Amino acid sequence: MDIFGSFALLLAFLAAVYALVAGIIGILTRRALVTKSAQHAGMAVFGLVTLAVASLEFFFFTDNFSLPYVASHSNRALPLYYKFSALWAGQEGSLLFWTWLLSIYAFFALFLNRKKHPELMPYVGVAIAGVQIFFLTLNNFIASPFKILGGLDASGVMHVARLSEGNGLNPLLQYPEMVIHPPILYLGYTGFTIPFAFALAALLGRYPGEKWIKITRLWTMVTWLFLTMGIFLGMHWAYAVLGWGGYWGWDPVENASFMPWLTGTAFLHSVMMQEKRGMMKVWNVWLVFITFMLCILGTSLTRSGIVSSVHAFAESSIGPWFFGFLAIILAVCLVAWYKNRDYLRSDNQLDSLVSRESSFLFNNLILLAACFAVLWGTLFPVLSEWVTGNKISVGPPFFNKVNVPIALFLMLLTGVGPLLAWHKTSYDALRRNFAWPLTGGVVAGAIAFVFGFRQLYPLICLILSVFVTLTIAAEFYRGARVIASRDGSNILSAVGELTMRNTRRYGGYVVHFGMVLIFIGIAGSAFNQDIQKEMSIGDNISIGPYTILCQNFDQVSNSNYQADRATLEVFRNGKSEMMLYPEHRLYLASQVPETMVAVESKPLHDLYVVYAGTSPETGKPVIHVYLNPLVKWIWFGGIVVVLGTGLAMIPDRRAALVLRAANERSWGDAVAQTATGSPVAGPVRRSAIPRSGADD
Repeated sequence: MDIFGSFALLLAFLAAVYALVAGIIGILTRRALVTKSAQHAGMAVFGLVTLAVASLEFFFFTDNFSLPYVASHSNRALPLYYKFSALWAGQEGSLLFWTWLLSIYAFFALFLNRKKHPELMPYVGVAIAGVQIFFLTLNNFIASPFKILGGLDASGVMHVARLSEGNGLNPLLQYPEMVIHPPILYLGYTGFTIPFAFALAALLGRYPGEKWIKITRLWTMVTWLFLTMGIFLGMHWAYAVLGWGGYWGWDPVENASFMPWLTGTAFLHSVMMQEKRGMMKVWNVWLVFITFMLCILGTSLTRSGIVSSVHAFAESSIGPWFFGFLAIILAVCLVAWYKNRDYLRSDNQLDSLVSRESSFLFNNLILLAACFAVLWGTLFPVLSEWVTGNKISVGPPFFNKVNVPIALFLMLLTGVGPLLAWHKTSYDALRRNFAWPLTGGVVAGAIAFVFGFRQLYPLICLILSVFVTLTIAAEFYRGARVIASRDGSNILSAVGELTMRNTRRYGGYVVHFGMVLIFIGIAGSAFNQDIQKEMSIGDNISIGPYTILCQNFDQVSNSNYQADRATLEVFRNGKSEMMLYPEHRLYLASQVPETMVAVESKPLHDLYVVYAGTSPETGKPVIHVYLNPLVKWIWFGGIVVVLGTGLAMIPDRRAALVLRAANERSWGDAVAQTATGSPVAGPVRRSAIPRSGADD
């Protein structure tokens, strides 16, 4: 099976090379047959890489430790679902997994558009093949997971060694969420290849902007959704597993996923400017390019060892390959933009600073400022070491100091944007639209201040949260009231009808509301409490309204790990409320210790308890307790963001009805022609059907 997997990867590499070369020849010669064969080769990569992935998983599930990669990341006692996730536990397997997900995206991008956009798709296929060749080069020649344990004897015959047991999976990855978090995050990273390919193809082929931008927007929404889900799952994993009481520590690998999320978010906002007014064409193309390059940079940061992170793989020599690839991408993008810059000339100019266009522009500038701040802070230790020879670390205080004001200003724009009109907003419209949302926010801030809510940033966050929520509610109410008065329906039914008529707009408002909930949850971190204490049976510890009594310490074990466990009874206002069982585990195969946090989550706060080990001086168990307000709002806000994004991708009901009516009319005409004996040339052509935004 090792030879089978290696051979499948080699064939995939050759197929990608053929897709690139034949695609270029097809573009230059305009031979449809050559172009079609290139597309088929690009789709074939998916099947070949799938065979390689299946081959490697076969080694994991059969406990065949003749491959060093399998021996390093699995053992016989490892549960089956973790043997599946062991695929991406190390450098080589994660690169193969990256390539596999990319091949899935490539297959669907090429297959779904095989009969569409004939002027555009050859360029798309070439761009995708170029990216695939890079990763398949790594898979085949630099970091192959199919290297075997063995050696040559005196006669030159290869003898394969097979270990009886493996080292086991990294304990940090032995958490159910880690079975789904990396795949979803990788789907976000790899997926941005498709918008990049369409943007580069449109530039090289000088394809009409109103067509490619719709395709790119849809693919970007899909990948942005996966990246968002991956980030939140990673936050929850860090909160539940690492045992430090938080969910975001501005770790370099966390930042690596956050940066393309910021630029992708900027693109999804500024693309409206191009669709509505034909503006910001250069800006949008470069946002797509930069987002893809940040995905490659983020992937390299986890693998090169140039930054230290609990999330990163071990230091390796693979970094120069990624940075070389980044240099090639940048050069290709610069050349393509320079040679076709006249194609990106804007159709209109900004009419007024007080307009919907200006709010999108400021939104983009703020998002890019945040991205630059995160990038600078992430790479500063590396740059300082290059310049001075000393690595100067940049910690959370820097990121918080810079990004908290940026985030609050961004939140203000989230509320202001929907209240502004395209082109120009009059003073009367401003006064009418802003009056009661702004009043509501100020009143909420005043009430909070009276009740002792005095910290500046959380207070501003509360005011802005109420302001944004009221602007969103006003948008829904105004539109629903018109529908309800016209149709005689109730307001809730009207809200549903309104939403389904313009899912992109109102799905976006749902996403904004989700972000409000997330901001409120993050603001709660200003009021975190924690206390650490050595405890014996019968001791107690108090925090906030809770008193925690230690009932017992015992040990639990299975074939995978053994653990010291604390049994803690939690009292509130003198009444027993719950039992918590934090653990301190030792994984047997790797001999690595790890914590298992006990969390009781409520809408207003989380009680978060860590068995931190034993004191080296006294030998007593150490219990660390945190009281974290409003954390649940972050997870709920993340769910709302995901649901809102999914809603925004549903075709508008109005567009679907128009298309359905057009199809019915076309079918009716065909039937009428047949009944009267008129000649029917064939099936009704799709070009005869009025197109709508839902088609793209």
